[in-house]
Amino acid sequence: MIVLEPLEIPKDQPGNPWFPLPRGAALFLAYLGRLVYLHGYVLSLIARRRVDLRLSVFQMATVGVASLPIATITALLSGMVIGYHFAVQAGQLGVSAYAGWLVAETMSRELGPVLVAFVVAARAGSAMTAELGTMKATEQIDALRALATDPIEYLVVPRYLGAVLMLPLLTFVGDFAGVLGGYVMSVIAPQINARVYFTAIPANLEAWTIIAGLLKTLVFGMVISLVACHEGLSCRPASEEVGRATTRAVVYCIMLIYAADVALTAILYPG
Repeated sequence: MIVLEPLEIPKDQPGNPWFPLPRGAALFLAYLGRLVYLHGYVLSLIARRRVDLRLSVFQMATVGVASLPIATITALLSGMVIGYHFAVQAGQLGVSAYAGWLVAETMSRELGPVLVAFVVAARAGSAMTAELGTMKATEQIDALRALATDPIEYLVVPRYLGAVLMLPLLTFVGDFAGVLGGYVMSVIAPQINARVYFTAIPANLEAWTIIAGLLKTLVFGMVISLVACHEGLSCRPASEEVGRATTRAVVYCIMLIYAADVALTAILYPG
């Protein structure tokens, strides 16, 4: 059982292990270290099958089903925007038949996974932090420990599984919605024939492009759940701190999703 307290770095002084580093860098490294430690502990609980199936299914519904409408609408509208631009530019260059493939490639590689991750971070991630932060402020976390219940096992593991398992499904639906949105706008654009929109997709869109995009979302789900739960469990026990922790969780999620996306893009699409 681990206890997460507010992260603080002592002031610069000899004997402090963080002394050689700037305070901002020390806080960043300490924060990443906490996330890695929390992740390892969560994985150890899962490996030992200390998982509450009922709570995990509930969190899957909370993260996945509840986020589905807004994730689909966001991907649909984004696909409509890039679909219109691609249709206009492809028509001017005389490659109208490839407009549909460009939309599908863009949604599958980058736009779909990242947009859906942002939506889940803003909707489900903030809710996780607010829930756990409120429990911390009202001493419910301490009550769980008093009852010999591990808060990480009871609260974090179900949310971790819910985010990791549902984000790829949401992304797949978002990719499809984005391609469909591009088709709707290609009908409006005068430079392209809507009937040829889908013709180039089967021949040019590789299966690995879709799979790699979905693999990204596994990591994004880990980031969202770990950051959101960490901020909720480590916030100070005061009502005003819950709002600050929720804001930090969303901001940190977006920043770490971008950082993970850069690394994963280089790994999954080497050529």
